[in-house]
Order: sequence, then structure tokens, then C-alpha cells
Amino acid sequence: MTDSVSDWHRLAGTSVLLDGFHAVKHAVRFGADIPVAVSVDRTAALALADELAPDVREALAGLLVEVPQDTYRALVPRPHPTAVAALAVRPAREANLRALARTPRTAPVIVLDQPRNLGNAGAVIRLAAGFGATGVVTTGTLDPWHPTVVRGGAGLHFATAVERLTVDELPPGPVFALDPEGEDIRGLKLPDDAVLAFGSERTGLSAELRERTDHLVSLPMRPQVSSYNLATSVGMTLFHWSAS
Repeated sequence: MTDSVSDWHRLAGTSVLLDGFHAVKHAVRFGADIPVAVSVDRTAALALADELAPDVREALAGLLVEVPQDTYRALVPRPHPTAVAALAVRPAREANLRALARTPRTAPVIVLDQPRNLGNAGAVIRLAAGFGATGVVTTGTLDPWHPTVVRGGAGLHFATAVERLTVDELPPGPVFALDPEGEDIRGLKLPDDAVLAFGSERTGLSAELRERTDHLVSLPMRPQVSSYNLATSVGMTLFHWSAS
């Protein structure tokens, strides 16, 4: 246990915090490099793996080290109900950039243009992973690898390519940007190489992203309803792509 706690303190400043059983499970499942993982109750955590994720049970058994409750609470800023946590190596930026730029693509790239809400960004990454999107790109100041984003994404950052880029650095492909004044999405087929862009929760698309856009697209919405949640908009758009 002592070595694990020492390793945690040594690595914490440069590693990705995986907060909770499900984040650790997904990271293991999608090949994350995890140098240290802890649990307050190792037996209970492995029983949860037996029930919910038998495919990663053996790997978790080799990773998890039991630590006292007080030690666990000192390691994480916001203890998770499952009392499981780990540190993972962040994927190399160069590898993510190659994945985002590779063509032809079989699934779109999601762009969050200057997002503000960390939890919303995490939910979008979880959606993108579920639909098999090529990746999620953010523009602006939000760090898509912030611990709150990773927590909202349930560790599924490791199932897709997640990076922060400028608009000029966006991957190749036609940009379809969501906007209330755009063409109704129900009349469109979104190509697999599409770059699907979504404006910030408050201000919508930036002028820079709007200038880069090839097609403005709108989601069906009842009159007098102001907007959808960001993750809802992304989910609706990815579902339309997948069903086309």
C-alpha cells in the first residue's frame, strides 16, 4: 500500500484522474496505461467487476490496491460512492492528432466550439464514444481532460480521440454546424467524414467557426422552446448520422 500511495503522489500532477469504478473500468477496457489504482474495499470492487464488467475483472485484480478510507479521501478531491480511483497516462497528443486527421473516416468528429460547462463536455465525450465517433475536439479555454470532464465522461476519453485545437487546426472534412437558422437536419444525410460542430451553451457558434462552416444545420424543436442541452443536441445529431 505504501508504494502505491507514494506512486500516486509522484504521478498525480501529470496523470489523468479516473474517479470511480466505471471510469476505471472503461479506461481499462479501452487500453489505458494505468500505473496505480486504489480502492477502499478491494473485495467489493472486484465483486462489482464480476457483476458489471467480467471482461476486465482480471485486469482490475492485478491493479487495485486496498487503502484505508482516510487515505483514499486524501488522494481524491471528490470521493466517489464506489471508493475506487486510479491514475492513467494521458494519450499522446500526436497519436490523437493522427487519429483525427486520418482519412477516409468511418465516423464523424465532434467539435465543441468554446464550451463552458465541464460536465456537459464530459457527457458529450461519453456519447461520442458510445456512437463510435472518431473523436471530440474542443476550441477555446476549456481543457477536455480536466478531471470533472473525465468524471462526466466515465473514463471514455480512452475510447476516442480527445483534444483541444484552434479552429484553424480542425480535422479535414465538411463542417456541419448546428444553428437555429440552419437547414432541417431531417432532410440531410450526414457523411461519415463530417465535422459536426456545436456552439457554446450560452453564445452559440463563434464567428471564427461560423466562417469555417460548410453547412448550417438545425434540429427540430417546438416553437418557444429556447434550446436543447448540449449533450442532447450532440446525441440527436449522432443518432441522425447513424440512422441515415
